[in-house]
Amino acid sequence: MEWQFEAEVIEWRGPAPFLFAPLPEQLSADLKEAAKHLMYWGQIPVIATIGSTEFDTAMWPKDRQFLLPLKTAVRRAEGINLGDSVTAVVRLAQDLP
Repeated sequence: MEWQFEAEVIEWRGPAPFLFAPLPEQLSADLKEAAKHLMYWGQIPVIATIGSTEFDTAMWPKDRQFLLPLKTAVRRAEGINLGDSVTAVVRLAQDLP
């Protein structure tokens, strides 16, 4: 199962600044339901694709949405900056712990 969405890249400051693409609320609810068996500490392991770049990561919840972390290598490869609009596809990473 895949979820495709468009999102504005946001910054969320944790221990260091990070950039994310927030999954819309309804899609977040669908993802959470589909990933019950994969969730750990609230995180969901996924394989994401933005442009021609595919990467594995874990999405985590914030304010009734799941956030897709945008790794530095992905941002550089796809020319992504804060405030940009990105189209992403995520699918559950069945083979990741």
